[in-house]
Amino acid sequence: MTRAKMLTLGLLTGVLALLLASGLAPGAQAAPASTASLLASPLAGDLDEQEVADLLWMREEEKLARDAYLALADKWGLQIFSNISRSEQQHMDTMLGLINAYGLEDPVGDNPRGVFTNPDLQALYDTLVAQGLQSQADALRVGATIEEVDIVDLQKAIADTTHDDVTQAYESLQCGSGNHLRAFVRNLEQMTGETYTPQYLDQATYDSIMAGSNGGCGLMLNYRTYLSFFVAF
Repeated sequence: MTRAKMLTLGLLTGVLALLLASGLAPGAQAAPASTASLLASPLAGDLDEQEVADLLWMREEEKLARDAYLALADKWGLQIFSNISRSEQQHMDTMLGLINAYGLEDPVGDNPRGVFTNPDLQALYDTLVAQGLQSQADALRVGATIEEVDIVDLQKAIADTTHDDVTQAYESLQCGSGNHLRAFVRNLEQMTGETYTPQYLDQATYDSIMAGSNGGCGLMLNYRTYLSFFVAF
């Protein structure tokens, strides 16, 4: 183990000790006996094939959103795309934390902007960005479309998993996607007077999301996932 790694683990152990002493540690699980041993044993065996597939898909789907919004921000200079792209980076980081916690291989790796391991997501990205480059209104419609697809996929992923930490992460992302969908739809309405029609969400779910209000989307994690965020970066 490198000196830097040992220092990192020592720091994390100290942080956890302070959190436990103050009652502020994330989640409600008992503290692990050893930070090093906690990080040494991947939990991939705890996930079934569908859970693994969902987690890897969501990691790249959040990249799709981030990359598309960056491309559209470059083209149109609309602040909404710059702002939401930063949120999508946080979503990507959340998924990477879970991937590392469960000992999985990250499908994003060193892929540059606009490049995806999953061919279906590559094709979707190419199609949506091409649409969004047509006009500012088209770009906002693409933003709403991406958030709709994200919410639908997160609903499925939530139904597929039995792990509380994974569920909590997905629910946090779903909350954020609801915020983003409202923002894109309202900006589109202000720009064009157009009433957006949902393409993937059923009308009742869409209406419920649109009736909501933007707010923080907190995330509670178990110890292993919490620590993985620090070790990953």
